[in-house]
Amino acid sequence: MIAKNSHYKRIATEEGWMTPELMKMYLHILDHKTIDDPGFYSLWGFFATHHSPRAQDLFARIQDLGERRLSDMDAAGIDVQLLMLTAPGVQVFDKETAVDLARSTNDHLAQTIKDHPTRFTGLAAIAPQDPELAAKEIERCVNHLGLKGALINSHTQGEYLDDEKFWPIFEAAQALDVPIYLHPNSPSPQMVEPYLSRCLDAAILGFAAETSLHVLRLIVSGLFDRFPKLKMVLGHLGEGLPYWHHRIDFMHGGIVRAKRSPGVQALKRLPSDYLRENFWYTTSGMPWEPAISFAQKIMGMDRVMYAMDYPYQYVPDEVLEMDNLPLSVEHKKMFYQTNAEHLFKLN
Repeated sequence: MIAKNSHYKRIATEEGWMTPELMKMYLHILDHKTIDDPGFYSLWGFFATHHSPRAQDLFARIQDLGERRLSDMDAAGIDVQLLMLTAPGVQVFDKETAVDLARSTNDHLAQTIKDHPTRFTGLAAIAPQDPELAAKEIERCVNHLGLKGALINSHTQGEYLDDEKFWPIFEAAQALDVPIYLHPNSPSPQMVEPYLSRCLDAAILGFAAETSLHVLRLIVSGLFDRFPKLKMVLGHLGEGLPYWHHRIDFMHGGIVRAKRSPGVQALKRLPSDYLRENFWYTTSGMPWEPAISFAQKIMGMDRVMYAMDYPYQYVPDEVLEMDNLPLSVEHKKMFYQTNAEHLFKLN
């Protein structure tokens, strides 16, 4: 068991969960093939039905918000988990089902946090299928349930949030001054096929490719010029985007100057400015010092936060590796604790 640290709390900021109700609904999809989403069948066809120890372990852990999860946290030295509904959440269902399910799921989460107020906090699940009701659900969850922002599992049935019909969601988040965590989803049906035959569709590559594409669509759409104080969070150290800053800026500028596409207009800032000023980053699934140090250098020490990516990547010993990052005590406290406290307004 890894001991608690006297200098800081360890807050893990991208920790997945799912209700048994939602798992039953996923199993129904798998049994009856009710949606057209190859990525869903690849991901949950494994984790929900496969008999391997890896699949069975995750199936049990992701539905547990009680003693097993708390015991795992204690073993890893984690003080607090920021809980978020795992991908694809409610976003694979029809509008009415998704809206109702988001609401009941958020009520479940709020009760869990009330039961364990020093160990759990969380983000609201929303149904982008109904943007106006999604905005209202964020308001309800922040103002009445005490949740700390919203989670969106990237695309919703192949639709991306750069379509302005979804922008009431961002308007609500900016008005409430709470972040939206854009978590990966399996690549959409339009892009998933080349990934499937080599099992590259999930965390090994497909998640990052799909989510980084989504982020760039948001940036070049002008979203952050419309909502300049909008706060967003990316896991996995930014899905590769911090390492592409120079090329993204150079190529975007060339496209704009050449008037190459009506879908790309001039922005008020460089694309990399939005990545530095409107986004925060967690280390979920990326406990690797060179990448973490690079992200801290490029994005800012106040923009990078610890996450484990439980239960997908439950490796308690990684906490010891993170304790040994070449950081001062002040910067380590920012990394583990105070960056998360400031962004998510944790008391």
